[in-house]
Amino acid sequence: MNAIPTRPLGRSGPRVSALGLGCMGMSGVYGQEEVDRAESLATIHAALDAGVTLLDTGDFYGMGHNELLIGEALRTAPAGARERALTSVKFGALRDPDNGWSGYDGRPAAVKNFAAYSLQRLGTDHIDIYRIARVDPDVPIEETVGAIAELIRAGHVRHVGLSEVGADTIRRAAAVAPVTDLQIEYSLISRGIEDEILPVVRELGIGVTAYGVLSRGLISGHFTRDRRLSPTDFRAMSPRFQGDNLQHNLGLVESLRKIAEQKGVSVAQIAIAWVLSRGEDIVPLVGARRRDRLTEALGSLDITLDADDLAAIERAVPSDAAAGDRYPAGQMAHLDSER
Repeated sequence: MNAIPTRPLGRSGPRVSALGLGCMGMSGVYGQEEVDRAESLATIHAALDAGVTLLDTGDFYGMGHNELLIGEALRTAPAGARERALTSVKFGALRDPDNGWSGYDGRPAAVKNFAAYSLQRLGTDHIDIYRIARVDPDVPIEETVGAIAELIRAGHVRHVGLSEVGADTIRRAAAVAPVTDLQIEYSLISRGIEDEILPVVRELGIGVTAYGVLSRGLISGHFTRDRRLSPTDFRAMSPRFQGDNLQHNLGLVESLRKIAEQKGVSVAQIAIAWVLSRGEDIVPLVGARRRDRLTEALGSLDITLDADDLAAIERAVPSDAAAGDRYPAGQMAHLDSER
């Protein structure tokens, strides 16, 4: 195992690798034809070998496929890597056989039901961090978090997490049980947490696991205007990947590329390094599906951005520069963090 930096995940949570591995893309979210099981397993093993300890998933990614994949990867990893690995699981999303979405279920009985299935698929005796993916509008967050707290007392879960919630919900949840981290989108072109949410989590000693740090590949430096997306690829419906929005956003990437080239690094690396620079309480999740992309992402840990670098990045990609919402309108409506 190589030594990579670690960061505390909030006041109540564990220390984790400074980068976590988001495994969602290994289960068809970006098109089923992009899924390579052998490469996915090899990538998880490579991440663990490099010293990555945080594996993030959701029980609804590929209808359980992602948890089974992680379970297999852990089962076949060296004992030391398996013991160091921490699982972060989102639950609550309701699916149908046609791959549709039917809302969210945060009832206490449902929380415990979801956890039972996740433990079986992961092949572990506990989940390290457990969080509802989106707030159930029909169930007070206090009840949902209270059920996770019961799972903690029973030994099935170690820590409470939150996902895509606003400042008021964070305070209400934290009043019920210690909250380890808030998982939320945060990148150069998704900076909505800076005004209200980030100050609140810092006040309460809650860490941030930042997903979408490359905006689903949009600001990775690898996405091109002429790329054809599969109808099953989430990005085919994402406003930021459509028409004039895509043209505008890729223009921002080219501005960022000039800065990256001056430092001798890749666009993806400087975008991840920017998120790393936001504070020791922020842990970026990188959605690498292949070993070469993982290696590239890990290279961001060696980059130091000084004041001049950060100012240049800010000029190239101002905080409100992105064109298009980060989700389609129907999904934006489910984001407590956007209210």
